[in-house]
Amino acid sequence: MRVLIVDDEQHVREAIGLLADWERHGITEIDQAVDGEEAVRLIEERKPQIVMTDMRMPRINGIELLTWLHTTKPDIKVLVISGYDDFEYVRHTIRSGGIDYILKPVDPDSLNEALSKAVQAWQLEEEKRQQITKQNIEMNQMAPFYMDRLFSDLINGYGSRETIVSQLQNRVPLPAAGMECNLAVLRDDQFDEGLLSKFRNKRHLLSFTLINICNELLKDQGIAFRHIDKPGEVILLCWDSRLPFNDILERINDGFYSILRRKSHFGAAKMNSFPDDLPKAYSAAVQALCSRNLLTGKSRIHRERAIESENSRSLRLSSYEEQFKLAALSGSKDRIEAATEEWLRDVKERDLVSPEHLVRWNSEWDWIQYHWTENEVKSTQEPVEDTEISQDLPYALPYSEEGMICWDRWREQISGRLYSASRVLTQLHSKDNHIIHDIAQYLEQHYHEEISLQQIAGRFFLSREYISRKFKQEFGVTLSDFLGRIRINKAKTLLLNPQIRIAQIAELIGYQDEKYFSKVFKKLEGVTPNEYRKTHIH
Repeated sequence: MRVLIVDDEQHVREAIGLLADWERHGITEIDQAVDGEEAVRLIEERKPQIVMTDMRMPRINGIELLTWLHTTKPDIKVLVISGYDDFEYVRHTIRSGGIDYILKPVDPDSLNEALSKAVQAWQLEEEKRQQITKQNIEMNQMAPFYMDRLFSDLINGYGSRETIVSQLQNRVPLPAAGMECNLAVLRDDQFDEGLLSKFRNKRHLLSFTLINICNELLKDQGIAFRHIDKPGEVILLCWDSRLPFNDILERINDGFYSILRRKSHFGAAKMNSFPDDLPKAYSAAVQALCSRNLLTGKSRIHRERAIESENSRSLRLSSYEEQFKLAALSGSKDRIEAATEEWLRDVKERDLVSPEHLVRWNSEWDWIQYHWTENEVKSTQEPVEDTEISQDLPYALPYSEEGMICWDRWREQISGRLYSASRVLTQLHSKDNHIIHDIAQYLEQHYHEEISLQQIAGRFFLSREYISRKFKQEFGVTLSDFLGRIRINKAKTLLLNPQIRIAQIAELIGYQDEKYFSKVFKKLEGVTPNEYRKTHIH
């Protein structure tokens, strides 16, 4: 703590410096001023917690200094040390929030008692200030979530519209009731694998980036927010008619491209009256986005639900299950590629393939593979939780960078699924031949990278559930525990080099957070990384 002594007599300042037990009170810095004017300058510059001042001084006197402190620096604790037993001085000290009024000559016990009260009062208020600051930080962190929750309730039609709008109006600009508005929806699951892989288990960061770009370009024309109940979905409201809505969305896409090197597809709709028509407009925009044709068209803004022609027969992946399974069982590259090409050829004959179709077919694939491999993993087993490396980013569908179908990527996904299924179905129960051991080897080679269960599932074309269960069955530990042990063993070697900081070691083995690395290390080794280093370096 820092104290400023203000008195025009040097011997008084020196006496106070000698009589006060600074160390006992935790005071390490003591400054001096010869009058109130110099005191003001030092207070602004040095920011003391306690000021000890005389009352009668040249230029700015004690009364003026107390008034200035009470008005501009109310957190500073003030002790008055005066040679005058004047009631007006005492009353002004009390009115200005002074802690005590001490008469000269200064008694050491009285001085230290008053100083103790000043220190305790400042510390108590400082604790309260820090608590308030912490609460404000937490509130600021929660504010975006709360706003998104209110907007999502408005979209879903939950609760009283008037109450929700009233709460939102206190925090963000909104259109007037009954005003015409435009609405758009975008989803991160309609981006390609190249972009999604950059964010891996940071879906919130991708949404945050998209929303920030939208709001930066919308400014006072509208607002973008997350749909809390549908991760990865971003909604834009726009009520400014100075520019056509399509032009605004194109500008936003230019913003996306400058940051992410990608543009988005939007479902868009117009509402005649805010907020009454909001749920209806939202539903129309979602349908337009999810039904868009992935085979034709250059527009990235979709306003109508795409309709299949009467001649376009419905394709069900389950209708192809038998030939897919025979191809997998054969283990033949030619059979697998032929089965893949037959499916893709039939899809290409359609006049409409939409994101809805891709999601449905992907879910069918998951069910088929689970059905094929359920004998490999007994269904009576409880699911194995791999929460430490799970992620919420969606399984990457076969999109190109333009958000259309990428046939090569889809071919790779389908044949990859069949090759993986072939190994599972035809394995000789040899450890060297088992695909789970390929996964273990991959972890040993890539432990320093960010690894997620979704990434492993996508790479080896197996379901996350199968990998988790089979890994636990094969190795006796979860995949995340297996990866953690590899990383910690590498860390133990690196800790023997005292030149490498622990934060660097954490990063080198795949942990971005040093505290989390220390937590995992202590859990497995019983000591912190620093304790391990001290014990093993001689």
